[in-house]
Amino acid sequence: MIPAAPRIVLASTSRYRAGLLRRLLPEFEQCAPGTDEANVPGEPPGARAARLALAKAAAVADNLRDALVIGSDQVAELDGEVLDKPGTLANARAQLAASSGRVAHFHTALCLLDTRSGRQQLHVDHTRAHFRALSAAEIERYVTREQPLDCAGSFKCEGLGISLFERIDSEDPSALIGLPLIALARLLRATGVAVP
Repeated sequence: MIPAAPRIVLASTSRYRAGLLRRLLPEFEQCAPGTDEANVPGEPPGARAARLALAKAAAVADNLRDALVIGSDQVAELDGEVLDKPGTLANARAQLAASSGRVAHFHTALCLLDTRSGRQQLHVDHTRAHFRALSAAEIERYVTREQPLDCAGSFKCEGLGISLFERIDSEDPSALIGLPLIALARLLRATGVAVP
């Protein structure tokens, strides 16, 4: 008898992450992890992203059997300072003005937790976004049009935000949107999920 395929659960209610995951998998569930995302003093941004990705996956996996749980988190930084989701247009303008002509670093962590075995696989992608010099008028037009209030760094690179950059250095372009699909496909294959 062939064992049933495990449920695949995305430990996130993010529409961005769900949209990315649909590129790989036609069917999956979403569940809010309810994880405390408080900063730990002195914690490097990449370590914070990894800790939160694991915590999200573990929180959702706690009550599941026969499931593969995907946790992900992204931490943006500019000169070592974390760029949180702006929440307001004023904060978005300030973040973009600070990033103008500079390089922001994005650490996107991914955890795949297999509740059948307890195995955890972790990956952290590092993307460098080189902003071009932005005028106040360009910033205003951008935030007014796209309203990037729920995006770390105050932009959506899958939309108009791509116009803000000179270049983006990354091994996986999907990581900047919030879920590194190249790594996720590799981790899923390692657990027996056929991708593609």
